[in-house]
Amino acid sequence: MGVKKAIMKALILEQYNTPLRLQEVEKPSPGQVLVKVKASGVNPLDLKIVAGLAGHAQTKLPAILGIDMAGVVEAVGAKVAFAPGDEVYGMTGGIGGVPGSLAEYAVVDADLLALKPKNLSMKEAAAIPLIFITAWEGLVDKAGAGPGKTVLVHGGAGGVGHIAVQLAKARGAEVFATVRPEKDDLMTQYGATPIDHNRLTVDDYIAQYTRGEGFDIVFDTVGGGVLDASFKAAKRYTGHVVSILGWGAHSLAPLSFRSATYSGVFTLYPLISGKGRAHHGEILREATRLIEAGKIVPLVDGHHYTLETVSEAYRAMEEKGSEGKVVVDINP
Repeated sequence: MGVKKAIMKALILEQYNTPLRLQEVEKPSPGQVLVKVKASGVNPLDLKIVAGLAGHAQTKLPAILGIDMAGVVEAVGAKVAFAPGDEVYGMTGGIGGVPGSLAEYAVVDADLLALKPKNLSMKEAAAIPLIFITAWEGLVDKAGAGPGKTVLVHGGAGGVGHIAVQLAKARGAEVFATVRPEKDDLMTQYGATPIDHNRLTVDDYIAQYTRGEGFDIVFDTVGGGVLDASFKAAKRYTGHVVSILGWGAHSLAPLSFRSATYSGVFTLYPLISGKGRAHHGEILREATRLIEAGKIVPLVDGHHYTLETVSEAYRAMEEKGSEGKVVVDINP
């Protein structure tokens, strides 16, 4: 008589433009790290994947979505620097054929994980990985944000934006952020100067805040016309523009006439390709250090969502009815 296979609950995307289905599937066998998932962060990319509008994510159906996770290590393979009982977090799946975190368990590449900050709940920790890694790759890896630099973050109150503002500040930069006026107090709390880009033109705010010179680093989290504006806001000769949404057609003339430079960020590549994954773990260890030092605080939506009510979480994001990062609670 065969051994009965262990099962778990997971949300499955079987076809694009259809609801995720909660099913019982075979529990994954221990690999590098078997994690009991406690919370799964929801990202705008998840909505695009469901709609079939995210070819760059290389989703393979049927798929378990959920890019970010926080949970407890249940079992480990050989030569893994984690132990059962460790509380961990990471950007670990949900794209490129790698099963994600909208499930009770996940087998995870140890390179993608770091120990969870002790001062965050599982829900708060699951909000961090994708947005922090994206902000770090742009501001630190690409642009070298640090003391003596002026940094302009476009979309400073957004998911990546609010982390980027805090990260730039933590690294000693002078930080500015474009936000709606109702978010001014939040930016001030982070130690950044808010800019109302609907009231001020690019020329207006570089004149007001940089004496017409432009910013050392412009970090675009919005794309489209905001990226075009970013090219005009960079400092001549030494300015650097970084975008996480550098898609579509853009004229590089304003950037070229300023003799400034540009970088794009594609945070998904290590997870899709398998290359550079260890750096994601390194970045999250830096995140843990900064969070435990009180220098980074994630904005997390207070609503409670579960595997059974994930459609409500997605709807809240689609309708922009959330205040902060949406997270699904799993295995409470």
